[in-house]
Amino acid sequence: MLNEGLLRLGFFLAIFCVLAILETAYPRRTRRLTRKRRWTANWTLVLADTLLLRLMALALPLLAIGAAVDAASRGWGLFNILDLSWATNLILTVLVFDLLIWAQHVLMHKVPFLWRFHQVHHSDEDIDVTTAIRFHPVEIALSMLVKIGAVYLLGASPLAVLVFEIVLNGSAMFNHSNLRLSERADSFWRKIVVTPDMHRVHHSTLRAEHDRNYGFCLSIWDRIFKTYLAQPASGHTGMKIGLRWQDGHSSRIGWLLTLPFQRRSSGS
Repeated sequence: MLNEGLLRLGFFLAIFCVLAILETAYPRRTRRLTRKRRWTANWTLVLADTLLLRLMALALPLLAIGAAVDAASRGWGLFNILDLSWATNLILTVLVFDLLIWAQHVLMHKVPFLWRFHQVHHSDEDIDVTTAIRFHPVEIALSMLVKIGAVYLLGASPLAVLVFEIVLNGSAMFNHSNLRLSERADSFWRKIVVTPDMHRVHHSTLRAEHDRNYGFCLSIWDRIFKTYLAQPASGHTGMKIGLRWQDGHSSRIGWLLTLPFQRRSSGS
C-alpha cells in the first residue's frame, strides 16, 4: 500500500504530540519519576520493537498490511469469499480485530509465559502517553504474527488494516495518557471507548484490578465478558501503579529487556 508507513507515522506523531501537550496542561496524577528517565526507556523500547519488526519483514514474506494485499489478490479469507463492500469490510475488521486484541490481552495476563513479556508494559511506575508504546520486542513480534494470521483468515482489506492500526495506536495513546477528563466527559465517553480513567485501573498493582479493563479501543468487550471495573479502590490519585514488586530499575532499558528472563517475573 503506497506510503502506508508514512501515513501511520504521521498519525502516530500527531496524536502523540497532542496528547503529550494535553496531559501536561491537564494532568490526572502527579508524576513519581521524571519524564527524562521514563521517556528515554520507553522510546528506546520502541526502537528495539521497530528493529525486530524490520528483521521479521526480512524473514517473513509479508507483515499485516502486506498480508491483506496478498489475501485480496488471492481471494483468501472470509470477507473476500463473501465479497463484502469496502465499507462493510472496514467496519467488521475494526470490530473483530478490536475483540481479537482484547482476547490477546487477556491471554497475556493468564498464560505465565506470555505474562513474562507483557509485564514489561505493566512495570511502568507512572502512566502516560509513552506507556502505550512500552512493550517488550517479543510481545510485539507475537502480536504481529497473530495479526497476520487474522488478516488471512478474515480477508481484511488493506485499507481496513491500515485504519485499524491507526485507530489502535491512537486509542492506546489516549487511554494510557495522564489526561484529566471531567467526570461527566469520562462517564459519557467510557460507554463507547476506553478512557484514561477506565484503563488506568488495569495498571494497578492489585491483582483484582489489573485483571480488569483489558480493552484498548471499544469498552464494550469488558462489559460483555464481565471484566469491567469502574474505579480503583484507592481512587485514581491514591492507587499504586506498576507491578506488585518494584526494585527501582523500571526505567533502565537493560532491565526492561531482561525482565522476562528473571526468576521472579513469572508471577502477576
